[in-house]
Amino acid sequence: MRAALNALTDELRRLKSAGVKTVAVSEESVAVLRRVIAARTGQRATAGVSPVATTTTSPTFSVRPVSRAESRPANIERAAAEVAAFIPYQPPPSVRATAAVVKASSAALIPAPPAVALPAGDKQTKWDALVALVQNDSVCKQHLRPGKKVVLGVGNLDAKIMFVGEAPGAEEELQGEPFVGPAGQLLTKMIQAMGLKRSEVYIGNIMNWRPELPVSGGGEQFGNRPPTEEEMRYCLPFLRAQIEVVAPDLLVALGSTAAQGLLGFGTFKALGEVRGRWREFAGKPLMITYHPSYILRNQSNRSKRMIWEDLLQVMERAALPISDKQRGFFLDK
Repeated sequence: MRAALNALTDELRRLKSAGVKTVAVSEESVAVLRRVIAARTGQRATAGVSPVATTTTSPTFSVRPVSRAESRPANIERAAAEVAAFIPYQPPPSVRATAAVVKASSAALIPAPPAVALPAGDKQTKWDALVALVQNDSVCKQHLRPGKKVVLGVGNLDAKIMFVGEAPGAEEELQGEPFVGPAGQLLTKMIQAMGLKRSEVYIGNIMNWRPELPVSGGGEQFGNRPPTEEEMRYCLPFLRAQIEVVAPDLLVALGSTAAQGLLGFGTFKALGEVRGRWREFAGKPLMITYHPSYILRNQSNRSKRMIWEDLLQVMERAALPISDKQRGFFLDK
């Protein structure tokens, strides 16, 4: 939480140093920040209280809420949205009860997993058919909010390494691409540290839609929840089809939920039991490590080194060159 709010504060400082005195922020973003901070601190979010000022030291600014029509896309607006996406929203008990009902109802509506048969042809032909199949799948479409997109993997269809997360978040369902929010940006840096470009690997999720939670009066969903076993089981055939098309040398599961989806629910209790060890999924070697959001919450070198050691194993298995500098990343001096 502190890291996310500090990022927002840094952007305000940058604008101030550039001579900006007033920042136009939409009513939606102001409301999101008030709600998140109020939920985290137990304070009452009122119109006269600045949520950022109560948690971190902010530069002197006049923040003027504006209508959606008046507001223009800007770094500050994006930063506010990223704070909302990064900080898990902890609703009061009544809302949590509603969320539990929504989750249970969603699971009850999930049918048996589909049978996915790819056409004959080259990779691009198979890929195009798979994209059309997922985008037109009635169950995937049924669970989309208005204006949101079904999310399928992206990247090199000849990639040696395939990263697998659990489900899309707010940014992902808007753009229709996995890992494009703060965690996705960190994943891109991790890939670059391996000596690769994001375009050289393949990145996907088990889920093809964002797991639902109750929405605000404006129709927007705040916060995320892990997908249910039934939801992930329904989408797994689409992931297997992506693996069939790409045919990577190995897979990397990002986070506990993704690992549970690939290995089977109940296989382990804590991620530490299985991370850093090779398993198998769909006939491919599978490395399990932490989700990039873990680093966003834990900025210590120790946390970074744990993930990096897993990625070093991936690099060795993929026969990627490893320099002495890379082997020494995040080691305490």
